[in-house]
Amino acid sequence: MAEARQWAEKLESLPQPKDAEPFFSFTYDGKPSAELLGQWEQKWASRKLDNRRTERTLTWTDPKTGLEIRCTSVVYSDFPVVEWTVYFKNTGKADTPILADVQGMNVSFHRDGDGGYTLHNMRGDDCSPASYQPIVIDVGKETTHRFAPVGGRPTQGTTTPYFNVEWPGQGVIVVLGWPGQWAAQFACDKSSLLTVRGGQELTRLRLLPGEQIRTPLSVLMFWKGDVVRSQNLWRRWMFAHNIPRPGGKLPPPFTSICMGLQQSEAGEIKNIHSYIDNGVKQDYWWMDAGWYPCNGAWWNTGTWEPDPKRFPKGLKAVSDYAHSKGMKMVLWFEPERVGGGSWLTAKHPEWIFGGANGGLLKFGNPEVRQWAIEHFDKLIKEQGVDLYREDFNMDPLGYWRNADAPDRQGITENLHVQGHLAYWDELRRRHPEMLLDTCASGGRRNDLESLRRAVPLLRSDFQGAGDPADVRRYAGNQGHTYGLSMWVPYYGTGEYYNNGYSVRSHFCQGMGVGYNPDLMPVDWKRLKKTIADWRAVVDEFYGDYYPLTKYAISEDVWMAWQFNRPEAGSGMVQAFRHIDSLYESARVRLHGLDKDAVYTLTNLDLPGTTEMTGRELSETGLVIAINEQPGSALITYKKKP
Repeated sequence: MAEARQWAEKLESLPQPKDAEPFFSFTYDGKPSAELLGQWEQKWASRKLDNRRTERTLTWTDPKTGLEIRCTSVVYSDFPVVEWTVYFKNTGKADTPILADVQGMNVSFHRDGDGGYTLHNMRGDDCSPASYQPIVIDVGKETTHRFAPVGGRPTQGTTTPYFNVEWPGQGVIVVLGWPGQWAAQFACDKSSLLTVRGGQELTRLRLLPGEQIRTPLSVLMFWKGDVVRSQNLWRRWMFAHNIPRPGGKLPPPFTSICMGLQQSEAGEIKNIHSYIDNGVKQDYWWMDAGWYPCNGAWWNTGTWEPDPKRFPKGLKAVSDYAHSKGMKMVLWFEPERVGGGSWLTAKHPEWIFGGANGGLLKFGNPEVRQWAIEHFDKLIKEQGVDLYREDFNMDPLGYWRNADAPDRQGITENLHVQGHLAYWDELRRRHPEMLLDTCASGGRRNDLESLRRAVPLLRSDFQGAGDPADVRRYAGNQGHTYGLSMWVPYYGTGEYYNNGYSVRSHFCQGMGVGYNPDLMPVDWKRLKKTIADWRAVVDEFYGDYYPLTKYAISEDVWMAWQFNRPEAGSGMVQAFRHIDSLYESARVRLHGLDKDAVYTLTNLDLPGTTEMTGRELSETGLVIAINEQPGSALITYKKKP
């Protein structure tokens, strides 16, 4: 693509060996990096990772203290993207002076003409209807905007580390990958110079001999055109270079069934039998929290073995039965949070921030991390687990910061983040065909470093649970799809209620249902129709994404979007009429179509098909009628040969 080639040339201006001011910054022994780096020994190396990526490594070494700084950057030839990570290592024999205010990203942009910038961001997950709401901020001259998550989980609260900076006709996507407490600042001066700084929120520390810390992953994607196009460029880069590929392939779409928490061998096998007998075979059987000894309370974690009372033959009895019926097994884990009264608190209180009372497992400790690798790897193998589902139901920030001495602020978080990523990397190495899930009370750990290793199979714990008649809750889940799809192109969710409006509000690649026949009557015919509808459209979720209405989860509006695969000549439209909307129809203009082609359209709720040209669909628009309040429409289209 021409734009990628243009920006590849521009990105060559990234730090060269003799640059005094690269795209990161820090202070060391009270002196700024811009003053120091030009005086230190520098080395440079470059290599081709493949035919689409070139890696460049720059190293600076302080001859007095032995501090080594290594900046590893990657330039992409197929996308206008550059990324880098900076590592700080003490190669000396004594503690270093204070290293502080480490900013993995410190970059500036200047727009043509006079004016400010428009900043696009997305809310994090807080288990609410507003999770993933798109945010638009005007960054005017002489203004500063600061962002940070809550509690140490990177996509929790009112912001996420995903930003799109727009100015007339172009812009740059700015992303930090850090599964911890990051912070970012966007400051525009009176000359329209925008400076972006970002990194771990708190760093003021000495490095011990041999110790190494790292910055968040920094990513810039340059773009021209409009914001919607830029977000689809991002989606395509995510699919091409970031989403995990077990067995070398993108994760396929799948359906799953979960019977809830604290189940038993007898109950799981009985319900597998119920689904199979009624002709509903899903792709995965999902066992969630509570399979270990926990005294009836799933949150009592830390004794990581099957409860012998409820699972006398281990979980293998359930996974073997699921496998015999053509289904794989999902199993829930939460290694970082440790409950009091567990095996871990009794045997190794020194491994836990919180000691015998329970708390946070010390993943920054190599001994602890190795135990976790071996123990959970053994469980995966022995219990027949096909998909490793990890959760993280606590805020770690207080534990991290309380563990730091005044001259070691930020070290515990940094070592923990490095340790947890290394844990995931080793599980993936040992199980190259296995998919990992990055759940954290829903979607609170969906930063880019995490998404390169795992996928969010439960985008939020807000799934419409509660009164099944309260259809107002489902608009929130539509809002989740609307906002999250701009940034995270593969995700999953769970659904409790077997009605078309509810289920369609949750459609995505990883579609889970939780209909327990022991607790509710299951309309098997309707469930089969639901799954058939999902299978008819799910491949389109791998395409480009276009919002067709404004974001609004109020109950007097419509919400609609389109997924389009131009290479396949196909796509789909989802539309929702909310319960208080007075309008029985809406006209939406589609995107990304061949205007000279003819498309066959199928409304999955109506018989027959219709035909329209790409020009009609793009310019005149598609009229969608929904009579029910609330109601939904699901429309597919296919380009005629």
